[in-house]
Amino acid sequence: MDEKETLHRYLRVRRDNLLGKLDGLSEYDVRRPLTPTGTNLLGLVKHVASMELGYFGDVFGRPSGRHLSWFDDDASPDADLWARADESRADIVELHHFAGAHSDATIETLPVDAPGVVPWWPEDRRQVTLHQILVHMVAERAHHLGHADILRELIDGTAGQGPGDPNLTPRSPEEWAAHRAAIEAAARQA
Repeated sequence: MDEKETLHRYLRVRRDNLLGKLDGLSEYDVRRPLTPTGTNLLGLVKHVASMELGYFGDVFGRPSGRHLSWFDDDASPDADLWARADESRADIVELHHFAGAHSDATIETLPVDAPGVVPWWPEDRRQVTLHQILVHMVAERAHHLGHADILRELIDGTAGQGPGDPNLTPRSPEEWAAHRAAIEAAARQA
């Protein structure tokens, strides 16, 4: 597997991981703000899908043709980070799939050193390659997946990628409570 294929695989896995954070949750739970700045699960999915369309579309002269009203000049700030009541979960999940397919087509079509221009970046950094954007978007997705991990745990206690995640120490709810209590005690003692 070459470098482009490796990065592309990581990007696809992070896409699936992020969508998985919505599984089994109510409309309210996927939309509700859980931080003082309003961070919410469905907004993260909407935001990252929007970013993929820009980075793998416009940057390489391959616009998707999809109009995203939250980027209009009269849109409210951060409109890409939450779902209005009239935006359905299905619509945002479909946007996520559309963005993934459009991005995949760009990645598969262009060589890893294909040049692009990021017009919203500072002038001295605007010239990029597909490789740079792949790295950027894997990092962007992982960054927001970390947010989603924490939000999901706050909503219903689901941690990591769910039951059986090999990256989590297997513990019973009682063992997790004791583990948390030990950390709390150390924090207070410090």
